Amino acid sequence: MTTKLEKLRTLLAELFQLDQADLDFGIYRILNQKRADVERFLDEDLLPQVKAAFAKYRPADKAALQAELSDMVANIQSAGMNPDESPKVQALRAQIARGVDLTALEDQVFSDLFTFFRRYYHGGDFLSLRRYKAGVYAIPYEGEEVKLHWANHDQYYIKSSERLSHYAFKVGSRTVRFVLTAASTERDNNKAQSGKGRQFILAREPFMEVHSETLLLRFEYRPVSPKEVYAPKINAKGQQTWPKTVKRVALIEHAIERVLEAVPNDWRSTLNTGAPTKANPKRTILGKHLHQYTARHTFDYFIHKDLGGFLRRELDFFIKNEVLALDDIDRFTDFAHVEEKLSKIRVLRSIAHKLIAFLAQLEDFQKKLWLKKKFVVDTHWCITLDRVPEAFYPQIVANSAQREAWVELFSIDQLEGDSARAGYSEPLTLEFLQSQPSLPVDTSLFDAAFTEQLLATVPNLDAATMGVLASGDNAQALRLFAPRYAGEVTSMFIDPPYNTGEDGFPYKDNYQHSSWLSMMHERLSASHPLLHDAGLIFMAIDFVEVSNLRLLCDQIFGRDNFLADIAWEKRYTRSNNAKRFYSLKDTVLAYRASPAAKVLREPRSEKSKGNYSNPDHDPRGPWISSSYVNPATKEDRPNLVYEIHNPHTGAAVAHPTHAWKYDTTTHQQHVTDQRLYWGLDGGYTFPRLKSFLSEARDGMVPIDVWHHKQTGTTDDGGHNLKAKFGSAVFDNPKPPSLVQRAIQMDALRAGDHLVMDFFAGSGTTGEAVLNLNRDMNAQARFVLVEMGTYFDTVLKPRILKRTYSDTWKDGQPQAGTGASHVIKCIRLEGYEDALNNLQLAPRTEQQQSLLTRSPQLREDYMLSYMLDVETRRSVSLLNIEQFRDPFQYTIEVTQHNESCVRSVDLIETFTYLLGLRVERMHARVHCAADFKRNEHGRLQVQGPLRPCAAGEGWTFRVIEGRTPQARVLVIWRVRTDDPEQDNLMLNAFCASEGFLDPEHSPDVIYVNGDHTLETLREPQASWSVELIERHVHRLMFATTDG
Repeated sequence: MTTKLEKLRTLLAELFQLDQADLDFGIYRILNQKRADVERFLDEDLLPQVKAAFAKYRPADKAALQAELSDMVANIQSAGMNPDESPKVQALRAQIARGVDLTALEDQVFSDLFTFFRRYYHGGDFLSLRRYKAGVYAIPYEGEEVKLHWANHDQYYIKSSERLSHYAFKVGSRTVRFVLTAASTERDNNKAQSGKGRQFILAREPFMEVHSETLLLRFEYRPVSPKEVYAPKINAKGQQTWPKTVKRVALIEHAIERVLEAVPNDWRSTLNTGAPTKANPKRTILGKHLHQYTARHTFDYFIHKDLGGFLRRELDFFIKNEVLALDDIDRFTDFAHVEEKLSKIRVLRSIAHKLIAFLAQLEDFQKKLWLKKKFVVDTHWCITLDRVPEAFYPQIVANSAQREAWVELFSIDQLEGDSARAGYSEPLTLEFLQSQPSLPVDTSLFDAAFTEQLLATVPNLDAATMGVLASGDNAQALRLFAPRYAGEVTSMFIDPPYNTGEDGFPYKDNYQHSSWLSMMHERLSASHPLLHDAGLIFMAIDFVEVSNLRLLCDQIFGRDNFLADIAWEKRYTRSNNAKRFYSLKDTVLAYRASPAAKVLREPRSEKSKGNYSNPDHDPRGPWISSSYVNPATKEDRPNLVYEIHNPHTGAAVAHPTHAWKYDTTTHQQHVTDQRLYWGLDGGYTFPRLKSFLSEARDGMVPIDVWHHKQTGTTDDGGHNLKAKFGSAVFDNPKPPSLVQRAIQMDALRAGDHLVMDFFAGSGTTGEAVLNLNRDMNAQARFVLVEMGTYFDTVLKPRILKRTYSDTWKDGQPQAGTGASHVIKCIRLEGYEDALNNLQLAPRTEQQQSLLTRSPQLREDYMLSYMLDVETRRSVSLLNIEQFRDPFQYTIEVTQHNESCVRSVDLIETFTYLLGLRVERMHARVHCAADFKRNEHGRLQVQGPLRPCAAGEGWTFRVIEGRTPQARVLVIWRVRTDDPEQDNLMLNAFCASEGFLDPEHSPDVIYVNGDHTLETLREPQASWSVELIERHVHRLMFATTDG
C-alpha cells in the first residue's frame, strides 16, 4: 500500500519535472542534469525535516508508549500478577491516552501537502484557481462596474507549434530526436481548414536518419485520413470501409510499426527497450515517448506571472480553512490538542514554503526566459535596384542564386528584349538590371561584405526603410520593438486566430477561451504602448470570441476608446447546409489609443462624389442639396417660424405646419451666399440648401457596416494570392481592400504613418499599405510579424511580388507598376531556442565545499539560486565574454524545423534594445598600425592606420543614429588579448574617422569592452561613453510584467 510520504514524493517528482529522466530538451534537459542534487535535497534534507520537527513529541509517541506498555503487561503477567492493579500500568495507560500518534501526525502533514499542491497542478501547468471552499472559487475584485476574469488571467500563454519542434530522449548513450517537418503546422493564425483537425503522424518517406549514436525521426502535424492508418474492413455488401476518425493510439502503433521495420537491427533492439507500466506491461521506450510527444498539446501551455505569491496566499487560506478549520474552533477545549494542531501547522507551513520557493524558482526562471528580449539571429534586406548604386551591379549579375530567385518569384526568364530594353540572359547583363528598377536585391543571397557595403550607401537608413518583416513569436517581437516604436504606430490591423476549435489554435483541455484570452491579453497589452496617442487598432474576429475580445479591449484600451464593432460582409451568398444561422459577416473591432484621436474620416468614394452635380452651373462647382424644412412643428419651434421670399416669383412662403431648420440670422446669410435652391425654374414650393463639394471636409464619417463591394470578401483575398502564386497557398486570407479601408482613416491625417500587424499571416496588411501608397501618393511604412513557416513561403514572397508589380495573373506579373522600396527582414530567437541554449556551469571545488559544510546555505541555494547561478554563462542569457568578437556570437536555433548554429546579429539586437533610429550603418573596417613606446614607456600608435585584410589587425563597425534623447554613435570592435593595443587602436580609429570632431560629435558613444576613449574628450565637449555590455544586459532583462 502506498504511504502518504510516497504519494507526496511521487507528486513532487512530477512538480519538479523529475519524472522525465530521459528527456533531453528544454528545461527538462537542465533539470535532469541537476536531478541527483534535487532528489538528494528532497530525500535527505527537506522531507526529513517533518520527522525532525515533531521530535519533541517523541517521548509522548503513542506507538512507543504502547510498545512499552505491552512489555510491562507481559512481565507482570509472567510474575502471576494482575496488570490492571499495577500503578505503573495505570500511569502508562493514562499517558497513552494523552499521547501523540507521531506516525499519524507525520502522515497528516504529508497528506495535507499532497492535497494542497495537487489541486493547483493539472497536466503540466499550475492553474490559478483561488479556492474559497470546496467547489467554490474566488476572483480578485476591486469594485469595478464590470469585471472580466478568466482562469489563466495571471499566466503567460506560451504555446505555439514552435513548442513541438524539439523533442529528444536518451536510451543509454544513444539519443532519439523527433523533428516536426513543415507539413501544416503554421503558427501565423493557425487557421486550419474547417473540420480538419491536425494530428501527429510519422512523415512520408524519408522519415528517418541515422547518424552514429543519434536517430532522427520526422513527424508531420496535419489532417490525417483513416486510410493512411487503418486497413480496410469489408462490410456486408462487400465494400471496403474505414473508421470515420483516427485515434491517437492507432497513430502511435502505426508509427512504431513503420519505425521498427525501417531501423537497423541494433537500433531496433534499442527502441524495444522496455518501459512497462501497470496498465501496459509491454510498453517499450519508443512507445512511451511517442505517447508523450503526441500528447504535448496537453501540457506546457502557461508560465505563471507570480507562482510563489499565488501559492503562498493560497497556502494561508488552505491552512485557515481546511487545516485549522476555524469553524470548529469551539471544539478545541484541550490545550494539548491545540498545541499539537499548531505544531502541525507550523511544520506544514515551513515545508510548504520551501517547496513553493523551489517551484517558484523553476517558474520564475522560465518566466525570465519568456520575458527576456530575444536576440535577432538573422537580418537581411530587400532593396529595389533603383536604390542600388550601379557599382554593385557586376556582383549582382554574377550571383546565380539571385538570378534564380528572380526567375522563381518574377518569371524574369520570360522577358524578351527589344530595341529599347534588354532581355533576359544567363548570366544577366548590366543593361538588364538598368531596365528593371523594381527588382529587389535580396542580401540573404550575398555575403556579409556586400550587404554592409550596400547598406553604407543608403542615407538615413531608418527613414528609407519602408517595411520591416519579422519572423518570430509576436509577443517576443512586440517586447523587442517597444523601445524603437513606442508611441509611433499610427494604425494596427490584426487578424488573430478565431478560436473556433477547428482553426488550429492550441488550447488546454477545458480552457479553450481562457487560453485564448491569456494569449491575446499579453499581446494587446504589449501593443498598446506602441500606438501613437491618436493611433487606431482594428481587430478582425468572428462570433466565437467577439464578446470576450470586446471586454478585453475595454480593459486594455479603455471603454471610452471603443470606436465601433464593424460588420464586414465577408461573403454574400448563403449556404443551405447550415443547421441554424449561416454567417455572412465577421466583426472588425475598432479602438483608439486615447481620446487624442478625436475625429475620424475615410476618403470620399467616387460614388459619393457622383452624388454632387451642378445643374444651375454654379461657379462654385458641384453641390448637393438638403431640405430646408424642419422635422419639428411650428408649435415645437416657434423661434424658427418666419416667411421666406422666393426670388423667382417674389412670393412670401411659409410652411403650413412645420418650422424651418435655421434661425433668421442664419437664413439671411444663406440668402446673401446664394445657397437657396428653388429649382431651375423656381418652381419648388420650399427651398433646398446647397452644400458644395469644394467645401466638404476631407473625407466622410466612417460607418460600421462594410459591404463586400467596397471591402472585398474572403474569396477575393484568396483570388488575390492565387493571382500572385498561381495556386492557393493560404487558407481564408483577408482581402487587401478590407485592411486598406481601415488603415486609410489614419492616412488622411498629416504626418508619418506607420502600420503594424503582429498576426501578419500571408502579409495582407503589407500589401494594403503598398496599395495605399500607390492610390493616395502616401509614404506609409509597415511592420509585419509572423511566426509560421508561411513567413518564408508566402509572406515575404508576396511583399516582394507586390513591390515588383501591382498586377498579377496565374503567378505571372502583368503590365503594371512596381514600387521603390527598402525592406528589412529579421528572424528572432524563440523561447524554445533560449531554453535549448542553456548550459550549466560545473561548480568549483570551493563552491561545492561551501555547500557541503553549510546545510542552511545549501538549502537556500537549492531553493532560490541554483538555476540563476549555474546558467548565467549560457549564450541565451547573454554571455558577455563572447562580446570580445561581436560578429561571432553564436547560438543554436531551430529554422525550418532543423537545428543549426547561427551568428547572432548583436548590432541589430542592440539597435532595437536602444530604440535607435539608424541614420548610417557603416561597413566593417579592417585596419592595422605600428606601435612604439615613448621615452616614458607609454605605448603609442606610430603613423596613420592602414587597411588590412579581414582577420588581420583590428576590426570596427560603426552605427550612427538618434534616440529621442540624444545623438548616438555605436562602435563595435573585435578585441584581442592585448587591451593596451586595443584601446590605442580604438582611439586612433575614432580620431582618424573624425567621429569626435566638435562640430558633429555625438552626445553618447557606446562601445564594447573597456576603453580609454574619454581621454580624447576636449574640455568643452559634453559627450559621454557607455559600455555596450552593461546596457545590453540592462535592456534585455528589463521587464514590465502584465
